[in-house]
This record gives sequence, C-alpha cells and structure tokens, in this order.
Amino acid sequence: MIIGIPREIKTDEHRVGLLPSGAYQLRQRGHEVLVQHGAGAGAGFPDADYATAGATLVDNAAAIFARADLIVKVKEPQPAEYPLLRPAQILFTYLHLAPNRALTDALITSGVTAIAYETISENGRLPLLEPMSEIAGRMSVIVGGHYLAKHNGGSGTLLGGVPGVLPGRVVVLGGGVAGINAARMATGLGADVTILEVDVERMRFLDITLHTAHTLYSSPAHLLELLPNVDLLIGAVLVPGAKAPKLISRQMLRRMRPGSVLVDIAIDQGGCAETARPTTHRDPVYEEEGVVHYCVANMPGAYARTATQALVNVTHPFVELIADRGLAGACAARASLRGGINVHAGKIACPAVAAAHGLDCAAFTG
Repeated sequence: MIIGIPREIKTDEHRVGLLPSGAYQLRQRGHEVLVQHGAGAGAGFPDADYATAGATLVDNAAAIFARADLIVKVKEPQPAEYPLLRPAQILFTYLHLAPNRALTDALITSGVTAIAYETISENGRLPLLEPMSEIAGRMSVIVGGHYLAKHNGGSGTLLGGVPGVLPGRVVVLGGGVAGINAARMATGLGADVTILEVDVERMRFLDITLHTAHTLYSSPAHLLELLPNVDLLIGAVLVPGAKAPKLISRQMLRRMRPGSVLVDIAIDQGGCAETARPTTHRDPVYEEEGVVHYCVANMPGAYARTATQALVNVTHPFVELIADRGLAGACAARASLRGGINVHAGKIACPAVAAAHGLDCAAFTG
C-alpha cells in the first residue's frame, strides 16, 4: 500500500501523522511511504530523518493525495484539501465532524473513506483520543493560570496562592481523561479544585485518586452555586462523535467575576459554553461577559513534539494494520476500527455524526 503523509496546513498546527521510525517500519513491511517536504519539521523531525528511514520526499500535498491509498494526518482536512480527496482512498485523522457540516459534506462528496481517531472505542475507552486529552487537560491549567495574570486580562489571581492568601479556585466540568489531567495539574499547583461529574463510580475513582480535589454531582444548580467564586473554569466534557453539550449559558457566565478565565477543551466538538468559538494559538483568547475565553481548537499542537510522539504511539498500530490487510481485513482483525469509520462510499457511517446533521446513517459492512 502507498501511505501518504502531507504537511498539516491548519493554522499553528505543527504535529505530523507519522514518525521517521514509523516510516521505516512500514518500508520493512513492503509499503511505500510518501512524506511532504517539511511535514515533520515543526515537531523536530527533519526531512533527512524520513529519507534515511526510506520514505520518498514529495514537494506538494497534491502529489501525495493523488498517489496515496492511505492518507495519515493529524487534523481534519482544510478547505484547500477538500478537492484533493478521491474515491477509494482512506483518510485516517482527527475529524470532529459533528460541529462541521462543510467538512462532512466535502467528505461525502469526495467518496473517500474517512476514519476518525476520536470515535475508535475499545472497552469504553477512546484510545486514540486519550493522549491528546491528557495533553489538553494539563495544558488547560497552564494557559488558564497564564491568562489569569492581570497583564493578560485576568483578575491577577495566582492559582497556588501564597502563605496567608487563599489559593485560586478551579472548577473542572467532566471527570474523564481531560478532566482528571486538568485536576491533577491544578492540585499540583495548590489550587482549590472541584470536579463536576455525573457518573457516581467515576466520582469515587476521582475521590480516591485525587486526594485534595473535591467532587460534586454535575447539575446546573451546583454549577450556578460555584460560578461566582471561580477563578478558572475548565470545560472537559465529551460525548464521543457528537456535539458537546452546552452546559454553560451566557447567563451563567455573567455570574463569574470579571477577569476569571474559561478554557473550553471541548471546542473541537463545538464547545460546552454558549459563548465559545474556535480560536488559534496565534490569537488564542477573547472576552465575553468579562470572562477571558481560551478556545484553541488544536491545543496539543502547541507542544508538537510531545504530542506527535504520544499520538503516533497509539495510531501507528492501526496504520500498519490497514496497510497490511486493507480496510475490511483490518476491521476483521480489530473490530474497534469500525467505530472510527465516519464516512464511507458517500454516506455517513457514524450514528452520532448522522444525528448531529440530521442525515441518514449507513454502517460500514466491509
């Protein structure tokens, strides 16, 4: 099989879909690997490393999309890439289709088989999303603390406090992978941390694991009680494949103090705040109702080298499987891959995406 690795063109995205070591492994298995010049440079993997591994360096993305049977990316195709997709081609990347009708329609029209990292589920886990959720969760406290600084538009509150001064208050919506990593970072700084969650067993786990964090059943009433005293609010809710639920209304936001900070990790799936809209690393924040909003849609891209290594650790086995056996054979060998197929043969194959857009769903049967 021919595997293509184009350079990411989403704003401020420096990750890459394959490491040089992965290219070497695929070459040893008899596959051809095409890598666009500069694809790995932003993550610290120069062209020379790919060439040494046996990959063929290609000047432009169009040539890669034209030749490759399997396109491996990090972020969803951008509008300039839509015309490059073609029938019988497999696209393997993060897609986040529920809030993005334009991309959904483009994938349907192209005839490509689009597999989303974020909807592959195994034993109740999302193994290809978890590493990025870990990074985004840890980042949320770093960037939240940064924008709490007065000169960055915040209230001037130090999350950890100092002797004689109470620490900042952090509220995390959701106790999943992103939420628990946010809470770990915040408690490590010495902040006062409360996690809102609806799963009672998950709350028991959080209570045992995070000794200094508090858990609270997630409800609008409890959130309203907390908001007037929150310094950093972190949205870390997720419904796999679907739009994020809007848990924070504009009216709720008005209860927060001026200069407090909202970090919406769920922005890739539309965001969990009514006032959230995607931003970039280049222009990451804006203010609504006196609250600083950080809603960067590719947070882990800020730490491109760490994020690339963590991502490829979990995606590469699937890449090898698809390359070795084809899509149908890979799905037979690892059934969880079927859950990642969002679009196939011009139709939506993921129920959550179909529901988000009011479209029919036709499951992959290959």
